[in-house]
Order: sequence, then structure tokens, then C-alpha cells
Amino acid sequence: MIQRARHVEVQILGDRQGNVWHLWERDCTVQRRNQKVVERAPAPYLTQAQREEVCAMAVRLCRSVGYECAGTVEFLQDMDTGAFYFIEVNPRIQVEHTVTEEVTGIDIVRAQILIAEGRSLAEATGVARQEDVKLDGHALQCRVTTEDPQNNFIPDYGRIQMYRSATGPGIRLDGGTAYTGAVVTRYYDSLLTKVTARAPTPEMAIARMDRALREFRIRGVSTNIDFVVNLLRHPTFLSNAYTTKFIDTTPELFRFAPRQDRATRLLTYIADVTVNGHPETAGRPAPRPKPASPVPRSRASAPGGPAPASFWRRRDRRPSPTG
Repeated sequence: MIQRARHVEVQILGDRQGNVWHLWERDCTVQRRNQKVVERAPAPYLTQAQREEVCAMAVRLCRSVGYECAGTVEFLQDMDTGAFYFIEVNPRIQVEHTVTEEVTGIDIVRAQILIAEGRSLAEATGVARQEDVKLDGHALQCRVTTEDPQNNFIPDYGRIQMYRSATGPGIRLDGGTAYTGAVVTRYYDSLLTKVTARAPTPEMAIARMDRALREFRIRGVSTNIDFVVNLLRHPTFLSNAYTTKFIDTTPELFRFAPRQDRATRLLTYIADVTVNGHPETAGRPAPRPKPASPVPRSRASAPGGPAPASFWRRRDRRPSPTG
């Protein structure tokens, strides 16, 4: 019985020549009802020995069945003993593959297409051998959805009145269905965009993600942004002491003030007054327009006004600047 569990998964690539490589591991421990909320690469709490152990287990498993293409081998880790326990193999690209791409520099989507065409792992990844797949920095991914955390995460729907996404160094956005005027229906997934932050250290990556999420402006539908910002700032998350039950056992994550949305309310007021008029002036006669002030005639056009410049040039007998 695992009392305190972490969720660790290993990215795998296999080709038709029998080669199987790992692209190191990801941490998917932060979950809600077994659905991942925040994903990280590499797992910040693993030692190098543990990292190599779990990756070797994944490679050995996939090699034994002649696995081809991209896949993910998932494990639970017992926080008390450090032991790993196999869960399943997902024979597909995972939503969180972006964090692995950011820290390895390997395009996993492109690689799986080339592998399906019969290319070798070296040709598909641009890396000569397994030992050359290096980790560079840290990355984490958050999913921006229309779920309402204060209403049991029920997905909201309606028209997006205003949409502004984040940007900046180390920020990657994977989306395409969210824009001003888009209609979010109840019949499809609530995901708007995936945000991936990359930096040299875990702390810097978290800080970049925090800043990026706070830059988002989404009006018209509820989102989970404030909830995720709360999660990123929680001491348990920052200290890597979280388990798969972190969200379920941390009620303070759901305590946040709703955004005031001052800009949208001001623009709505201005538009309403412009079109319909101010309610306090309803029924009153419109003020008389003031007569226009007369436009004074310039001195140059008035009788006896100053002579044109050509007259003074002739008097001075100096050549014109234009020849």
C-alpha cells in the first residue's frame, strides 16, 4: 500500500531497427481526480541514481516487446521508500510532451512521424546515440481551461469577450481555439491553451510561469488561472513535498479573490452611454449648439499684409536656395 505517491513517467522512442531510447522523465504528480494539472521535466525531487533507474526500467520494458514510435511509460513512486511501481504504457503523444521537448531539444511530434516512415532514432531525433540525449534546464506546463475551480471545476461556456495571452522569454504557447469572439461550447474539451515555461532552474521556471499566467486576460468565461497561480505559490509545491493528493487535501488553493475586470466594465459603460445616452439626461432637451467662432484672416491674405518672400529675395539680390 503506497500512502504517499508521486507520479513519474518516462518518454520513450522506438524505431523499426529495434532501438529504444528514453528522453528522460516527467513529473505529473499534481493531479485532480487523476487528471494532470501541472507537469514538469525533469522531476525536481529525483536523484540522478533514481532518474537513471526509472528510465532504464522503461527502456527495458519497451525493448522486450519491440516497441515502435513514441510512448510513455508511467510509474508511481513511493515517497517513503523511493521505490517505483509500474502503472501502464500510453502508446501515444502525451499532452505534456512539450516539457520534454523544451529540456531535450528534440521535437517528439516530428520524430514519431519520421519513425513511422522507417527512419532510425538517430535520423528522427538528430542525436547520434542515447548517451547524447542531455537535459538542459527545467520546464513546467500548465493548462489554461474554462473550468471553474470554485464551482467544482464545472466547465464554463459562452463567448470570449476579450482574450490576451502571455509572451516573453522562455514562454511557449500551444493553442489555437482561443481568441476574442470565440464561442466555447459545452460539447468539447475545456482546454484553451497550454503554457510551457522553461528556465535554467526550477525556481526560475516557476517564476516565469507565475508571471505568464498573471498576464493572461480572458473575459466572458471562467478560467482556472487564479487557482493555478495559487498552486504555484504554495509552500508544499515549492518545496517538492506534494503527492498525488495535494489538490484534494489543500483547501486553501481554492481561496482567491475574483478578478475585478475594471477595463471591460469601463468599456461597457462608455459604449452604453455613447449609444443609449446617460440615464440622468433621459427626457431632457439637448443643449443648443454654440455658434462657431469666426476664423480670423491671416496677415498674408489681408490687404496691406506682409510681402511675399520672393519680394525680399529680389531686394537682397541673393540667389534663391533652390537655384
